[in-house]
Parts: sequence; C-alpha cells; structure tokens
Amino acid sequence: MRLAGLEPLTIDDDSLFVNVGERTNVTGSRAFAKLILAGDFAGAVEVARQQVGSGAQMIDVNMDEAMLDSKAAMVRFLHLIAAEPDIARVPVMVDSSRWEVIEAGLKCVQGKPVVNSISMKEGEAEFLRQAKLVKRYGAAAVVMCFDEKGQADSYERRIDVARRAYDLLVDRVGFPPEDIIIDPNVFAIATGIDEHANYAVDFIRAATWIKQHLPHAKISGGISNVSFSFRGYDPVREAIHTVFLYHAIRAGLTMGIVNAGQLGVYDELDPELRERVEDVVLNRRADATERLVAVAETYKAQGRKTEEDLAWRNGTVEARLSHALVKGITTYVIEDAEEARQKYARPIQVIEGPLMAGMNVVGDLFGAGKMFLPQVVKSARVMKQAVAHLVPFIEAEKAKSGEAGKPKGTIVMATVKGDVHDIGKNIVGVVLQCNNFDVIDLGVMVPAKKILDTARDRGADIVGLSGLITPSLEEMAHVAHEMQRLGMQQPLLIGGATTSRVHTAVKIAPNYAGVTVYVPDASRAVGVASNLLSDEHKNAYVAEVAADYDRIRVQHAAKKGPALIPLAKARANAFKADWARYVPPKPALPGRREIRHVDLAELVRYVDWGPFFQTWELSGPFPAILDDAVVGEAARNVFDEGQAMLKRIVEGRWLTANGVIALLPANSVGDDIELYADESRTNVALTWRNLRQQNERPQSKPNYCLADFVATQASGVKDYAGAFAVTAGLGIEKKLSEFEAKKDDYSAIMLKALADRLAEACAEWLHMRVRREYWGYAQDERLDNAAMIREEYRGIRPAPGYPACPDHAVKAPLFELLQAERIGMAMTENYAMLPAASVSGFYLAHPEAMYFAVGRIGEDQLRDMAARQRRDEAALRRELAPNLG
Repeated sequence: MRLAGLEPLTIDDDSLFVNVGERTNVTGSRAFAKLILAGDFAGAVEVARQQVGSGAQMIDVNMDEAMLDSKAAMVRFLHLIAAEPDIARVPVMVDSSRWEVIEAGLKCVQGKPVVNSISMKEGEAEFLRQAKLVKRYGAAAVVMCFDEKGQADSYERRIDVARRAYDLLVDRVGFPPEDIIIDPNVFAIATGIDEHANYAVDFIRAATWIKQHLPHAKISGGISNVSFSFRGYDPVREAIHTVFLYHAIRAGLTMGIVNAGQLGVYDELDPELRERVEDVVLNRRADATERLVAVAETYKAQGRKTEEDLAWRNGTVEARLSHALVKGITTYVIEDAEEARQKYARPIQVIEGPLMAGMNVVGDLFGAGKMFLPQVVKSARVMKQAVAHLVPFIEAEKAKSGEAGKPKGTIVMATVKGDVHDIGKNIVGVVLQCNNFDVIDLGVMVPAKKILDTARDRGADIVGLSGLITPSLEEMAHVAHEMQRLGMQQPLLIGGATTSRVHTAVKIAPNYAGVTVYVPDASRAVGVASNLLSDEHKNAYVAEVAADYDRIRVQHAAKKGPALIPLAKARANAFKADWARYVPPKPALPGRREIRHVDLAELVRYVDWGPFFQTWELSGPFPAILDDAVVGEAARNVFDEGQAMLKRIVEGRWLTANGVIALLPANSVGDDIELYADESRTNVALTWRNLRQQNERPQSKPNYCLADFVATQASGVKDYAGAFAVTAGLGIEKKLSEFEAKKDDYSAIMLKALADRLAEACAEWLHMRVRREYWGYAQDERLDNAAMIREEYRGIRPAPGYPACPDHAVKAPLFELLQAERIGMAMTENYAMLPAASVSGFYLAHPEAMYFAVGRIGEDQLRDMAARQRRDEAALRRELAPNLG
C-alpha cells in the first residue's frame, strides 16, 4: 500500500505498526471538538501539528458533531492543514459516518488519502457505488465488517463479511487489493457478559485469516474500544491496549486508531497485571474478568491518595472540617462540628469561621475549574449537615441576645407558574447557600404574585426565576413586567434550559427598569449575586451588563436572520412522498393500550447517559467524557454514584414507570394530521395542527412539516399514526422528602436526574416495542442501545415543544386522547407534565420521516394557525414567541 501527504508512506509486509493519530476527531477528542465548535480552527491546526510531532504517521480527521456543518468544517480544516507542510507531509484519513462529508473531503485533500469508512450496512448497491467513487478519487478505503445484518461480532461472521466485501471490491469494482483495509471490529472485553469473552480472540483470529486468505489487504481497528469496560482505570486500559496490540500485530494488524498516550511496553508491564490482562484478552480462563477486576482498583489507586487514608483525621478541627468540605465526606462532620462548637465562644463563629473558610476553598477551586459541580453539591451536603447540628444552639443564643449571624444577602428563587422542572434551580440554590447567601426556594409552579409578595415580605435582595419549557419564557417576561408595575428595585436573575443571554436582553429586560441578568449556570451564580450586592462593584457591574444588553438589542434589531417566504410558497415546496407506491403498515395491535409497572431493570439498558452529565454541568460525549483530561475524574465519580443509586432505585422500587399508547388511523389535511377513532375515519379523535418551515430553502430542499410524512386524505391511502405518554417519576416524592430531612441535596438532585433518564429510557423502550410488536412494521429490527440513541430505526417520535413541533398546546388534547390521568400523569396550565420525569409525543412510521427545526415563521402562518385552532391570535403569539423572532 502506498499512501501520501506531501511525502509518501509505504506500508508493506515488512512495515511496523502504523499509528493513526486520533486527536483530530471531534468524536474522540473533547479538546479538539471544543476548538472546532468555537471556530478556533487555528487552535485545531495546532492539535494536528502536535499529533504529527508526536509520531502519528497518519491523522484521522472527523467532524461528525450535531452542532457543526460537518461538510463545511471538514473542507475548511483540510484546506488549512494543506498549507502547513509539517502537517501535510502525512496522509489524511477522511473519517465520517456521512458519505457527503467524506466526498467533500476527498475533493480537497492532497496526496493519497484513506476513506474511513465504507460498509455493506445499506446493501451491496450503495457499497459498490461508494467504492467506485473512492477508487475514482484515488483513495484507499477502510471497510468495516458490517453488512445488512449488522456488525460482525463472531469469528465466522467477521471472515464471511470480510471475504464478501473483498470479493465485491476486487471482482466488481476492480479496486486495488492493496488499497483495501479491513476493519474486523474491535469490541469491549471483560464486560461480565459471557458472549463478549471471545471478542479479542475472534478479532485476532480474523486478522490471521484475512492476512492468509485476502491477498494484499491491510487490517485496521479502533483500539481503545477493547478496554471500554475499564474506563476510569487508565493503568489497566493501557495494559489491555498493549497486550491486545502485541498479539494483534503479530497476527497481522497493520494499523490502528489509538491514543499513543495509552500505550505501554509489553515487556515492561507489571508481570501480575500482564498475566491477568492476557488471560482476559486471550480468554484463557473462565474467571479471567473477575481476577482482573480484583486487582484493577489497586492499579487505579497507584500514585493517588486513597479514600481510606485517614491521616487527615490527625489535623486540627478546622483542618478536618475544611478537608471534609472539599472532599464531600459526611462521616465525621457532626462530631467535628460539635468539637468546634465546644472550642469557639459562640456557635455562629463555627459557621463564620472554619465552615465558611472551608467553603471558600471549595468556591475558589470551583471557580478555577479544579472542582466540578457534583463535588460542590457534595460539599454543600457536608455544610448543611454541620449547620443543621449548630442551628439549635444558634437559635438558643439568639433567643437570649437577639443577635445572629448575617448572610451576604437574601435571594428568593422559584420555578415560574406552569413549569415543574427544578433540578438546575436547586443546584444554583445549593451553590449560593454554600457561599453564605440566604436562599428562599419557593419550589415549582409559583405564580408571579407569590414570588413578588415573598420578596417584599422577606426583604429579599435578589429575585431569581427558573424554567425549562418555552411557555416559561413568557411567564418570566410577565414577572419582570409586574416588578416594574409594583415599583420594585431588586435585581432579577434569569436561568433555565430555554433561557439565553439574547432572549433575556431582548424579551425580558425591557419589561423592567431594574437590572436583569442572565445566569447561564451554577458556576456563575455566586459571582453575579456578589457583584450585585457589593457596594464597591455593583455600579460598574450593572453598567457593564446594561451596555452589553444594549449592544445585543441593537445587533438583534439589525439581524435579518433567514429570509422568510410566504406560507403559500412554503406549502408549494412541501416534501412530497410517493403515496401512489407507499403501502402504510397497519398496526398489529391498534387502539389504546396501557403499560403499567414497567420493569426498571429493563429500562436501565436503554438509558442515554449523555444528558446525565449535562445536569451536573460536565460537558463531553459519553463515554469519552469518562476519560476526559479535565473533567474525567469528576465524571467517573458522579457516574459511579449515579450507577449505585440507580441500583438502589431498581432494587428498592423507589419509582414506578407507566406508559400509554394509542395507534390509530390517520391522514393529513393540509398541515394538520387527523387521528381517527376507528377505521371508518369519520370520527376525528384528535387534530394535530403543525407548523411548516418558512425560511427560504436551498434548491431541491423542501420546506418540511410533520404532516408531510402522513398520507393525505385526498390520496385515498389509509395511513396510521401513534401517540404516547410515559413517566418514571411516580413515587419520587417519598424519597425526596427523606433526602430533604437529611439535608442531602446531592442525593435529591441525583434522584431527579436519574428519574429523568429513566423516563427518556422508557420512551425509547416503548418506541422499540411499538416498532417491533404493537405496530409491528420493524419486526426484524436488531439495534443496540447506541444505535437507538443515534435514531437509526425507521420512524420518529416528535414531542410537543421540540424544534419540529414547537407548539406545546397540543399536549392538552394529546393527554385527553390517551387518558393520561389513568396512568398517574397530569399537566399544568402551561403544559408542563407531572410528574416532571415524563415524556409525551407522537409516532410517525413513514421511512422518510425525519426530525427538523421549524425555525422562524411569518405573521401569515401565525394568523393561519390561529384560525385553524380557533384561538386568540394574541395568546398564540405569546406561546409561539420564540418562533416569531
């Protein structure tokens, strides 16, 4: 094989193993992804330079990130590195799961590159088409052992798929055999699942077979996959990579995408560790995994102080309290707080002295990025328990003297009316309390009057509002308006998932003459509150925020945004399915169906862990975040504790998960979808009124509406649609009350976060059963959880309030159709679901159905929607404000 950048790279039977640098891959390197997403391509080029300087003989470039224009990013980056001779000297591996991105890269890369990858996943025809283009562009190709049946995971399947792909390429395409790189699939071993025990052996055997039977073909693999089950145990992962490569290279492995920083020298590995790893890699004994697990913790702890080390208990009481706060250790906090109370003249001095000193250390570490949110919340738990012990003594002293310690300020916080989501608000409250602010948390679904009356009656210094759903944005603007009407002067803080700096500046701040500040996350809350209440810094800070918001408003007013076209023109450019040739699948089990007491253990298999880390303000894709150089340790700790609580939730039946579905006859009428009560299609059970994309689209790109994916009534085709609602939050209040009584915010937040994950998992699990059983249009579907998270199945389940269906109001008739109250679900006046850990939406089965963002709409579509819904236009305008610009 001969590849080239500016310099040739010859790979033959005498070549050593070729390291392919993996750090120029947005899915494999958080640092690289952050640079690309920030538009810092100069910094990204330096990553490539470091890879080549560190010995990479080829660099893998991947831009597959949801928030990127992957095609444009690939082209721009390849153009930039082409101008850097010290980088461009090595070949490029153009890596993407999307063919159009690969092809864009091939059009601008110099030398002879490698395509990563092509496969028979979509059938022979598409495989051959792509292979012919790869050959035409003069590139080599990585061929994944993946066919119409899925990934090859046994020795027999690996060699069968490899042989078939090789023969097709050589015989049908005339592809040079020396330019074929077979990837026989590296899978995780030592997972505890018997079927996985032989994965490494099968890979090594397959490599040997390929070398012997497929002349001139090369062999590659993603090496880090093999050690995935030991994420967080870097010395063990390094040993697994080293041992696996030692045997795989001898078997014929030519190259691999690998982090050179996680490779060791085979002969220099600790002999005991090497033996146990080799037992796992080569599957030499039945208890190999258990034996490796038994020593893994030893190697993980090497070079670090272990939690069992109690030397810190020999320090002063002040030092012990500080250590307990920083480390989040509650074991001894009551006895230490009592010892400190006996030492200090007044109990309040324990809080103002050693406890606040410890929390100041926590705050400094958090602010410097050396501690992360899960650790801070644990610190708060220690603080709360210590304070709870001291409060009775403080109250007794206060009764005698009338004096008490003074907090930095009083903050009234609430989730606004109609919204039930409070995890983020609770985290902010905990962080503020850690920093000696008195936080009055009014909870969820709080009307404006109660928020403002409490602020007045309690002499609040600051008012804080939170919300998750889009109707909450209008409610926040209403609260700001009411603060202005009442002549209030307290600063107003705005936070929550749907809020933003731009929205705060443009839509909320103009309603209130006082200062309004957007707080993006818990790490900023203390700084904002401190500045607003500081005699020294307040005026300058308020002026800075006001100037910033003025600039944002000017920019927003001047911003044209995407050009809108008339609604009639958008409808004329609708997606047009071929209804004459489409035969809609009829549900195997039509009608309404309840699924009660879903097995939580079953749902655990379907959990998408990515959003779990976002709850704790830890950024990065899962599972890569567990090995992240910056947040990896914090991510591993919170993940381990989340797993431990999840086990208790399942075993203790803390929560109940219920669901309900309805699979009904349906047809589209214009932009609406009518769901009918029965096959007569005369009784409309629900009319789902949808919005259409109205921005000017590129040529050949339609203006989508969800109604486009359901057969029109005029076509005469009898189509179907579904509706669903699930919850995993039933029974959560009992445990939350127990945690509240123990002053354990960390566990309460953890429980809510896990309940949310279980609700989403329940939606995923139920949709799978709908596709395979209840509707039954995908009975042969065989997807693992990762593939389902990537939405590789047929059909979609759009949810009200999300980009393709931004109107929350349809949840009301949806709940009525499903009789959701019978499974324990309810809804607020602003369409927030109860329990909070709930999901609802619709099912569409058309094979071309896809998610999209409606985006900005025009006044003509607003009027049209109001007329179709027979609703007041002003009320609808408030609900759809985010889509009206």
